Amino acid sequence: MSQIPQPLFDTMEYLTQNEVSTIPAHGKKDYTLAKEFLYSYRGSAATFSAYRREIERLLQWAWFVEKKNLKDLRRADMERYIEFCKMPPLTWIGTKNVARFKDKQGARAINPDWRPFVATISKTARDQGQTPDAKHYQLSQKALQAVFAILSSFFNYLIQEDYMDFNPVSQIRQKSKFIRKHQGQAPIRRLSELQWGYVIETTQQLADEDPDNHERSLFIMNALYGMYLRISELTASERWQPLMGHFQPDQDGHWWFTTVGKGNKERMITVSNAMLEALKRYRNFLNLSSLPSLGENTPLISKQRGRGPVSSTRQIRMIVQDCFNAAIARMQTDGFNDDAQQLKSATVHWLRHTGISDDVKTRPREHVRDDAGHGSSAITDRYIDVELRERHASGRKKPIHPDE
Repeated sequence: MSQIPQPLFDTMEYLTQNEVSTIPAHGKKDYTLAKEFLYSYRGSAATFSAYRREIERLLQWAWFVEKKNLKDLRRADMERYIEFCKMPPLTWIGTKNVARFKDKQGARAINPDWRPFVATISKTARDQGQTPDAKHYQLSQKALQAVFAILSSFFNYLIQEDYMDFNPVSQIRQKSKFIRKHQGQAPIRRLSELQWGYVIETTQQLADEDPDNHERSLFIMNALYGMYLRISELTASERWQPLMGHFQPDQDGHWWFTTVGKGNKERMITVSNAMLEALKRYRNFLNLSSLPSLGENTPLISKQRGRGPVSSTRQIRMIVQDCFNAAIARMQTDGFNDDAQQLKSATVHWLRHTGISDDVKTRPREHVRDDAGHGSSAITDRYIDVELRERHASGRKKPIHPDE
């Protein structure tokens, strides 16, 4: 348990090339099947990373803690594993996300700073000067749900490969003792009208004052809010490369944007008049024609230095955070300290939530559903907060003292 585990699987690029030497002899078959399973998810970087994380942890626990192969695991073992994930030893917990392997003298070398689990803190806490502490590691409910879902899928694969006869995760009858059920509708994390107003106005001011550095920022903010894009839908990957030519009019002259989202599903998004004007402004800055031509292969979001598209979601996050920070400073100057404090917790994905929430107030939910790429109207319904408002209004004035 005090042993510091080492990474087992490299990035998608090096997955089939890099063979690690820390696999125990009895784990060779486990490792081979796990690598084949992960390779099948190479089409989505986010899915690959999530599956790699969970399978890597399981293998390390099975081999080095339980001294077992995967095919030897039973229901009781998996329940112990869940408890282990909730409270791993300190030597298994890091305080920052780092790469598993690094290039060293032309070869891939293990990064000694990597750990299977990572303690994190909120953005607000980080801004206040706090630092992550391995002793305060917590496994969130969302992360726990991922453990069950991903490992169950993995064990089903091992059954199909005739390596196992049953799924030990599915045999856990009382998952509710690990995963809390949420009653009612969880609130959607989004910006208020005041916060979004400050964010987009501040970003536009930045673009007006320093177009070379911020015209791109303004277009990114408009696209995230105006078309409900996920950050992965703005960046280039092996799965999808967003291009200017993905903006196209139909036979009626109505403009649409084509993207590929979660589950590798292609969808068409309505381009509003305001979004079309935002596109024209950005293209004029780039010295392009006001609107894209058919089949135009100019990257949607180009690198500011060098050539080619932005392929790093981290770079997009940094751009958005810079806009948030500038808006926060303006809000504080104008006396909106509480709203500014709340904005410090916002992430890029809140812009998608905000755009959907604002649109569903005035547009048919089926139209918003299809533009957002939701699998069902029930998901879109989560963004309709009329019932929550009425519920709070009815309970706002209820007394506690009988004489009140």
